[in-house]
Amino acid sequence: MNIFFMSFLVALTGALSPGPLLTFTIFRSLKAKKGYMVGLFISLGHATLEFILIIALLFGASIFLQNELILTIIGVIGSVLLIIFGILIILDLYYKSLDSSVGKMNEDDIKGFKGNSFLGGLIVSLSNPYWTLWWAVIGLGLMINYNISFQDPGNLVLFYLGHELGDLAWYWPISIFVYYSGRSLNKKVYSWILIICGIFMIGFGIYLGMNIIFFNPL
Repeated sequence: MNIFFMSFLVALTGALSPGPLLTFTIFRSLKAKKGYMVGLFISLGHATLEFILIIALLFGASIFLQNELILTIIGVIGSVLLIIFGILIILDLYYKSLDSSVGKMNEDDIKGFKGNSFLGGLIVSLSNPYWTLWWAVIGLGLMINYNISFQDPGNLVLFYLGHELGDLAWYWPISIFVYYSGRSLNKKVYSWILIICGIFMIGFGIYLGMNIIFFNPL
């Protein structure tokens, strides 16, 4: 269950950070007839794309995942990026207002796709370069660290479910809150949540880096 909970917490931390998917979730929750369900459908679209990506990573990475040097390099780079992302979350709160990220949304705030929530979860995620970078380095690093492979389907399922439930645990409550309140998020509470998540991401990055160096999966 360690794989499940770590996957869940890392995904939740990433989901909490302001970005295109959060913007799209707020926008659709305000506009859709059943806005309280938007977070669920967006998360399902996002999960569908990530299922395809994880399978592709496992097939494409199989040649490299038996090389100790490559495993170590990917793991260390992923750990460093986790630490950097955690620091950036905290610095963004210090230097910028959250108003532009989590305030009331209108059509001008959404770049590109504005329609179906399920397709939006897929398309908006795919169009975000940071999502691709996250999976190419951090996501792959987590998979290496926890030995996620077709040889151990149990770990693979737990990793996937933990990650997707981490996204769902944020986006669905957000859509419910936005739909019924019609207001922007409480900035002060959200700021403290982000600070905690930034600290967690930094600490987890350090933990993964040390683990991949001293306890390499091979």
